[in-house]
Amino acid sequence: MEIVHVYTKLHSEFGRQCLFSDRPAELLVDVPADQSLASQFTQRTRRDQSLQASRDMSEHRVNTKRFESESCGLNHEEGGWPKDVNHQVMEQTIRFRKKVEKDESYINSILQLGSVMEHCIRQNNAVDIYQDCFEDGEMPEEHQEPPSAKTINVFRDPNELKRTVTGLSWHPDGGEKLAAAYSCLEFQKTSRDMSLDSYIWDIENPNRPELSLKPASPLVCLEYNPKDCHSLVGGSYNGQIAYWDSRRGSQPVETSSVEHSHRDPVYKIIWLQSKTGTDTFSASTDGQVLWWDVRKLSEPTERLVLDPSREGNPERALGAISLDFESTMPTKFMVGTEQGLVVSCNRKAKTPTEKVVCTYDGHQGPVYALQRNPFFPKNFLTVGDWTARIWSEDIKESSIMWTKYQMSYLMDACWSPVRPSVFFTVKMDGVLDMWDILFKQNDPTLSLKVCDEALYSLRLQDNGRLVACGSQQGEATLLEISSGLSTLQKNEKSLLAAMFERETKREKILEARQREIRLKERSRSEQSRSEDGGREDIDQSPLQLIARAEEDFYVLTETEKKGKEREDQDLSSEL
Repeated sequence: MEIVHVYTKLHSEFGRQCLFSDRPAELLVDVPADQSLASQFTQRTRRDQSLQASRDMSEHRVNTKRFESESCGLNHEEGGWPKDVNHQVMEQTIRFRKKVEKDESYINSILQLGSVMEHCIRQNNAVDIYQDCFEDGEMPEEHQEPPSAKTINVFRDPNELKRTVTGLSWHPDGGEKLAAAYSCLEFQKTSRDMSLDSYIWDIENPNRPELSLKPASPLVCLEYNPKDCHSLVGGSYNGQIAYWDSRRGSQPVETSSVEHSHRDPVYKIIWLQSKTGTDTFSASTDGQVLWWDVRKLSEPTERLVLDPSREGNPERALGAISLDFESTMPTKFMVGTEQGLVVSCNRKAKTPTEKVVCTYDGHQGPVYALQRNPFFPKNFLTVGDWTARIWSEDIKESSIMWTKYQMSYLMDACWSPVRPSVFFTVKMDGVLDMWDILFKQNDPTLSLKVCDEALYSLRLQDNGRLVACGSQQGEATLLEISSGLSTLQKNEKSLLAAMFERETKREKILEARQREIRLKERSRSEQSRSEDGGREDIDQSPLQLIARAEEDFYVLTETEKKGKEREDQDLSSEL
């Protein structure tokens, strides 16, 4: 039974209904003013106050916690086999496959899946999703954006005593890692507290290095193996060569002995194109180029002394500071020296005199960078003193193109791997210059102030989009350049080939003209010497020639002395 309580109320108790109507206004009360109250009125003092119609805000600095990521590896094991089948034994797997293939359910499932697979294959054959429908037609020209670059990351030396980033190398598989060599090259500036480590950085994580390399001496140069992404080789400050496998940790796998290594710092080391992929060669300021096999670093496999007289004398050797090797020319290599010379060498020559082919002289200081153009190997780029120069192998007297003298010293340079006309230079004032010689030759296309310290090293990624710069204070700055400087332009190769050919012809004409002028001067001097009694000079002995020269000298000086005295007397008489 449901209990309900009901409240009741009469309709009369609700009150009368309200009725509204329109009527004119009427005065109900009129209160006149009382003048006697005015004497008691006190006026309040006015005060102006400014008000801001917004909420008060305050500024605070907050450091958020950064998400740290770690790279982990997974070992995949083959699964899906029954417990009684060992997948490592081939006989058991073959026996199990034959058993399954005879099963009716397996045959039915294969027949059902076969029709689906056949439909997909027919569909793929009918429609080519990768077909370029506008291959023959001319594509509309895209709007060229102005050249620019932006900083992506900065990798700083984690040690308190900062060291110079003397070498950089990109990971060959995708360029997701950057190896940096750290050392102090200033004379007597090293200390015992200075770290010897170099690092491998993940370009997405600038907080800490992915791997530390621990050599016996600071590394001046470091290179990834283009055939094996886990192998690195480095040249040390004390002249030793060290080889690392990143899968084995921080310690080097092999290190060359001090007795058979360089006697000066190893400024450059390059991997060679070989079947084994373990051959390298290094250059140092001790005047030697040494070839190594990283599987056995006890002694070098070959040795070359950079003696310009081609006698192999170590005392007259030129100190090597840069090195270049082009895989398309496996027997040729080039060395940049401290004396400003570029030495072209042939490794396969039979005698030491034939190994030094020729020299190119054009810089007033050390050649800090040397690289062949990846599209035109006969032309190479050098950097020394205050200029960058482009050379042709056919012209040995002078470079075919060069930049104007900069206000600061140039320390490194490299070609773009995707654009044949673009190269990059770094200077001691912390500026990165990007040059496009098809656009303009006198000034860089883009100059970017990377940092306040001197830049010592430079390396581009294989796709030409990322560039890394190493500074004196241990900072490796990663920059991304615009697509205009990292995308191959229309007819760029043909235009640059025509420019190189034109400049080479011009230099050849000038060189021939200079040779002709020297030959004429030599013949004119010989002719004048014969007319002045050269035969009488031949009949006289050297002592007689010296006595005759002394007599002519004294006669000339006496004549000038008397003439000066006569002028002084005339001047005194006039006064």
